[in-house]
Amino acid sequence: MSDLLERLRGRGWRMTAQRRVVAEVLDGEHVHLTADEVHARAVAKLPEISRATVYNTLGELVTLGEVLEVSTDQRAKRYDPNAHRPHHHLVCARCGAIRDVHPSGNPLADLPDPERFGFTVSDVEVTYRGVCPNCAAA
Repeated sequence: MSDLLERLRGRGWRMTAQRRVVAEVLDGEHVHLTADEVHARAVAKLPEISRATVYNTLGELVTLGEVLEVSTDQRAKRYDPNAHRPHHHLVCARCGAIRDVHPSGNPLADLPDPERFGFTVSDVEVTYRGVCPNCAAA
């Protein structure tokens, strides 16, 4: 389970009712919701929350580095609260489901020096694509 709410409290982030609801919706394991999905779930908890407030809060969380903005294909951006543990993503090519994966090893070590073309590499994003069990069974 993500520790998003605790991280935000530890930072002294002003926890309005609207911000708290957005953080609660995002909190959890393997959470990769679109902004519209966050809004729909937030409205279920706090009917008066506006779409603009959800979008603004998501933007703040990304700027703070507490939530990752994930774009794995041509679909809508998704928001991942697992911002402080390095991980990759496993994406279903049919339904777009996303799971966090934590393979062992160092992906930077897999990039040979000649393939770095003089770059100083600071980060790696790996996306594994396939078909999830639900889509495979359908």
